Amino acid sequence: MKHLTIKHIAILFWSFSMKHDIAVIGAGPMGLAVAYQLAQDGYRPIIFEADDRIGGQAASFSFDGLEIERFYHFHCTSDKAFLKTLEELNLKKKMRWTETKMGYYYQENVQPWGNPFALLKFSGLNLFSKIRYGLHVFLATRRKNWKSLDQLESTVWLKRWVGKEAYKVLWEKLFELKFYNYAKSTSAAWTWSRIRRIGRSRYSIFREKLGYLEGGSDTLLQAMREYIEKKGGEFYLACPVEKIMIENGETKGILSRRGFESFEKVISTIPLPYLPDILKDLPEDILTLYKGIDNVAVVCVVAKLAKPVTQNFWLNINDPNMDIPGIVEYSNLRSFEKHIVYAPYYMPTLYPKFKQSDQAFQSELMGYLKKINPLLKDDDFLAMHVSRYQYAQPVCTPGFLEQLPPVKLPVKGLWAADTSYYYPEDRGISESIDFGRGIARDAMRNNQN
Repeated sequence: MKHLTIKHIAILFWSFSMKHDIAVIGAGPMGLAVAYQLAQDGYRPIIFEADDRIGGQAASFSFDGLEIERFYHFHCTSDKAFLKTLEELNLKKKMRWTETKMGYYYQENVQPWGNPFALLKFSGLNLFSKIRYGLHVFLATRRKNWKSLDQLESTVWLKRWVGKEAYKVLWEKLFELKFYNYAKSTSAAWTWSRIRRIGRSRYSIFREKLGYLEGGSDTLLQAMREYIEKKGGEFYLACPVEKIMIENGETKGILSRRGFESFEKVISTIPLPYLPDILKDLPEDILTLYKGIDNVAVVCVVAKLAKPVTQNFWLNINDPNMDIPGIVEYSNLRSFEKHIVYAPYYMPTLYPKFKQSDQAFQSELMGYLKKINPLLKDDDFLAMHVSRYQYAQPVCTPGFLEQLPPVKLPVKGLWAADTSYYYPEDRGISESIDFGRGIARDAMRNNQN
């Protein structure tokens, strides 16, 4: 028998010291956060991702020589989980904060928005409506207990506080273009969280501050991936899970294009609508809950321009001839050589417009931007790209908390969640990181019990 070398001993020690492998489905921010926490605590995560890259909605792509995210992301000073992870990975020095502006395109005019002076100057509302609206934003920003709002419908809540006039001018079009047939089916708690987050992104009542990471979200996501792989974790990209195998109420493993692989624990972070197809052995009542959660899709057009559209980061739009609730002028947050604009078209996938060609969306957006800024000419449009995401926005109806299945499913070794679970907060990288790390800790506690 050969003598054991130091290398052999090290390998044996590592293999015995490592805890059990845990499968993670999905490599978006939540899935990466799950895997990151598992790796940090001595487990070996094995990550399965259907896409050819990590990141989910935060994934980057090459856009006319620029590495940029498919869908826009920004950060607030209140994004504690995000900032904590940056610090752990020695990336905090790459965080940048910028004073930004918000605008409102109404009655074919770009108007300032987002502070008391802008509200008072806003055309289209009488003074009484402005006072009601400002008071509502002030109180909503400072409100902490949201549970009672979970049972209220947003349009009812808003009309009660701001009045019918302000609702029609400032909110109605936004809801219709975000949720279409679900416009009057959203929870007041979800709307409140949006108001509060914007309210917390400020230097003061008059000044707005938002942040970005040098290199975009990919800087953090790739650092998380490197950390996970350094700790022994593995990534299988372009590898969708076909089925989570369950037997006698216990998780047995995963079936993918790689074949069957045994796992005692599986944590899924993919959109809930995918789960009935890969978890057919779950109890019918849980499958019914998954099937009952609706989502709207997004078609997001990114444009590279020779000149800016406006001086705003975010421009809300209320125009009867435009099918977008707003644009995000990302280059007014993060500096680029040229001007970058995101324009999200939200709609159900069954809506006929969702099947339009990329060229049709691009041409339409060109017309919109030239209308907002008549100085823009065709030659100012240097490049355009269209991304689509089927499950972009969960429809958080009143009583949404009660509609969600438990994260820890009634199957030994099985957890499942997506962005719906940090309701009433909207989709965000920080929220995904916080929730994902929480799931991982729960899975580890479960292992110890």
